[in-house]
Amino acid sequence: MTHKEEREIQKAEHASGGAGYILKEALIKGEQLGDGCGMFSEVTIKPGCELGYHEHHGETETYYLLKGKGIYNENGTKREICAGDVTFCPDGEGHGLVNDGDEDIIFIALILKKK
Repeated sequence: MTHKEEREIQKAEHASGGAGYILKEALIKGEQLGDGCGMFSEVTIKPGCELGYHEHHGETETYYLLKGKGIYNENGTKREICAGDVTFCPDGEGHGLVNDGDEDIIFIALILKKK
């Protein structure tokens, strides 16, 4: 178990080639992830920033939006998403997320490795 104040927040400039930066807080890490999980983190995207379009190979990624709204790019198809929505990027496909609003986007990101 970790308390919020015990976890480290990492700032990633131009994440996946996107504008600005994202903040990433690993909820579990290291051996807690096990063999099948690549990442389980809370991610924050500030207004005007983005997580650039990127592809996943040998893994999938799911986002669960907790707060905010933005433009989700799913293999070139862009759509608005908001708090409560869940996205899924299958192995071999790509996605990105732009915060075009005026409040933070906060979401949980889960990367699962394919076996």
